[in-house]
Amino acid sequence: MLPIAMVTGASLYLIYHFLPEPVHRIGPFLDNVVSVLQPLLIFSMLFLTFCGIEPRDLKPHRWHWWLLLIQGGLFSLLGLVVIWGLRNLPDGQDCAILVESAMLCLICPTATAAAVVTRKLGGDMAGITTYTILINMLTAVLVPLFVPLIRPVDGVDFFAAFSMILAKVFPLLIMPCLCAWLVRYMFPRLHRRLLDFADMPFYIWAVALTLAIAVSVRYLMASTLGLGLIAGMAAVSLISCVFQFMAGRYVGSRYRPRRKEVSQEAARRGRLVRTITAGQSLGQKNTVFAIWMGYTFMTPETAIVGGLYSIWHNIYNSWQLRRAEEQINKPS
Repeated sequence: MLPIAMVTGASLYLIYHFLPEPVHRIGPFLDNVVSVLQPLLIFSMLFLTFCGIEPRDLKPHRWHWWLLLIQGGLFSLLGLVVIWGLRNLPDGQDCAILVESAMLCLICPTATAAAVVTRKLGGDMAGITTYTILINMLTAVLVPLFVPLIRPVDGVDFFAAFSMILAKVFPLLIMPCLCAWLVRYMFPRLHRRLLDFADMPFYIWAVALTLAIAVSVRYLMASTLGLGLIAGMAAVSLISCVFQFMAGRYVGSRYRPRRKEVSQEAARRGRLVRTITAGQSLGQKNTVFAIWMGYTFMTPETAIVGGLYSIWHNIYNSWQLRRAEEQINKPS
């Protein structure tokens, strides 16, 4: 389903792009439709996902702090590299774009759809949801701290950037959670009915992914960057994607819970769940948010790195889901 969604999204935009010029007059209308439809899909997906999570299960674990350290530490380190005069070197502007692209790939919060994929893979939805909230909080603090130093913009100080990020995060992350809890405690019968649609968020995400890929291809087609620089950004996004999935899975596999499991089988199963959850937490990104951060806070050309990263992590997710399905269907 994910490859079909990706190919469909790319094809739809390419068909539109190569249609005669008069057809492009409906472009602003289509842009408005996508800008309204995409948040509604994400809200619906998260609302149904949060309905299946007990509020008391949303608590930080030790592996959360290690992942936050990796994301925040590497982002800060690369930010200091840019601030300390990278732009003054020969070809410094191109180098700065590549470093800023890596910064976006690293600090970008966990995808809102990550809980859906994690559930399909057998991970811990509550664990990844908790991390999604934590990394969005860290992003809302770190990005405004570095933006005025990396790319000064009149009127964009810490509080302005913090408010802009919070305005993006709150409606699409906190509100679905609050609404799900409201339904859980005030309308229990409706809540039980909603639990029957446990697989629906995955299919909603497939539609949202189609739109996200179309937006990503749009940015790629509109880019005026040279092919060499785009290839460099593709390499940066691929390396960032591979590194973060590997680092997340490593941290998850090394984590030891505070209480001892009752058996070796339980310990093995617990380690597998943590490995999957931590890998998705660090590797699967909210790439639409990365695109927005790129053209809002960084050098605008860096926005396309979010679309490039979206291709890599969805290819990997497709492979993971296919492998998980084969293991389930494999005769014992």
